[in-house]
Amino acid sequence: MKVAFITRSTLYTAPGGDTIQIEQTARELIAIGVDVNILLSNQNIPYEKYSLLHFFNIVRPADILYHCKKAKKPFVVSTILCNYEEYDKNHRKGIGILFTWLPGDSIEYLKTIARWLLGRDHLASLSYTWKGQRNSIVEILGRANMLLPNSESEYRRIRQSYFTKADYRVIPNGVNPALFKTNGTIKKNGNLVVCAARVEGIKNQLGLIRALNNTRFRLLIIGAPAPNQPDYYSECRKIAAENVIFIDHVAQEKLVEYYLEAKVHALPSWFETTGLSSIEAATMGCNIVITDKGDTREYFGDEAFYCDPSDPKSILEAIEKASTAQPAEALRKKIMDQYTWRQAAAQTFKAYQTALAI
Repeated sequence: MKVAFITRSTLYTAPGGDTIQIEQTARELIAIGVDVNILLSNQNIPYEKYSLLHFFNIVRPADILYHCKKAKKPFVVSTILCNYEEYDKNHRKGIGILFTWLPGDSIEYLKTIARWLLGRDHLASLSYTWKGQRNSIVEILGRANMLLPNSESEYRRIRQSYFTKADYRVIPNGVNPALFKTNGTIKKNGNLVVCAARVEGIKNQLGLIRALNNTRFRLLIIGAPAPNQPDYYSECRKIAAENVIFIDHVAQEKLVEYYLEAKVHALPSWFETTGLSSIEAATMGCNIVITDKGDTREYFGDEAFYCDPSDPKSILEAIEKASTAQPAEALRKKIMDQYTWRQAAAQTFKAYQTALAI
């Protein structure tokens, strides 16, 4: 079986959680004998070489529309349906205030067109300009052989938003156990908090900094600034007290060192489908502070410390509790049992077999 992973053109220039998901899933699929190529949406793709196309990020439907129509091949979609609506409506500044009056799909449409006009991304499908975000997504959901959400919760959101009855299989996000493993010789620092994520509004580093400024905690903000939000990164740097340290994007091998030392990993986002760095950190024995918005409870259950991203006091209280609690061993075991990239690849392969049999 030969499969083309087709993904956003900025996959490597603006790496995010989907970059890890795509690379690790491809690696594990190759290990079980599937021939996988990772291709960017702005590349010329020889469709005839592939038996199946695998797309990522349903919130970027222009790329998917173009290639699925042109290829006329069976395809599946890892939906990764992140909801930016609350952040866009309530927390953007400048011209972004105009988003207050628009529905979520209209906001995403304007952002897509703006990236294209500003030369920050390409627009594969011109038909997207008149179909719009919502109609484009609905068309893709109707054409797809199968959807691959990261959780049952994500699929329920897709159904509620777009009224689809498309077939699906849940493919959980995961970790690489060979890389993310605990080291009992290193003592956790109860005053050290790590936040590993691209620095952008939806991840809410600003709220986290406000919560921890001038406290006993040392906060490491690990991640590159989002290319389209330089002002947000500047504001984070501007308000940060001396106990907040910024570290640029690092390889996963380097992240292991920070996870080993930190007692707490905090990701108080405005929305998370899973919180991939939280899964990694929990595997390394960190206690997890995470948003209560999105699909996180399906992954972390009662083994995480949830916070309200709009309230710095709530964020601080959750971090205080996490910093003194015992490590969530039950969560670490659950991740190792259920959420590894090898398991994700095995489920993905079963989805491919079903999609090709339709």
